[in-house]
This record gives sequence, structure tokens and C-alpha cells, in this order.
Amino acid sequence: MADKDAEVTFKKDTVSKLLSSFYKEDKTRISGEAALLMAEMLRIFVQEAAVRSQKQAGNEDCDQVGIEHFEKILPQLLLDF
Repeated sequence: MADKDAEVTFKKDTVSKLLSSFYKEDKTRISGEAALLMAEMLRIFVQEAAVRSQKQAGNEDCDQVGIEHFEKILPQLLLDF
């Protein structure tokens, strides 16, 4: 089972490669600081999605969080970010 206190992180290189896959020009680059900032944004987004999904499952008296709980919170989550 996963440790509840474990911090989720995204590697800077992974974020850079993910972002570069959407560049329209090959000349476009991302700085190291921008990649770190985007990694932090992704971490916060994922953490918030998990918390909201857990609250949704609790509101429905469910013991486990399922994809249906995530699907219910996703529209508002996207609007908030």
C-alpha cells in the first residue's frame, strides 16, 4: 500500500518532453525554471483532483474512490485551474 505521507513529484525532464511534444516549431524551447514551475502546477492539480474525488466519494457514502467520482469533479476542477 502507498505511504499516505509520500510526496508526489514530476521530473523536470518528463515535463519538458511532454510540453515539447505540443510545440508547433522545432525551435521552441522551455527554460529549466519554466519546466519546474509547470511540474509544480501539475503536482498541485493532481493533488487537488485526488482530494476532490475523495470528498465526492465521501458525499456518496462510498468506501473507495472510483473513476466516476473523478468524472463528477473534473468539470469544476478544470474551470478552477
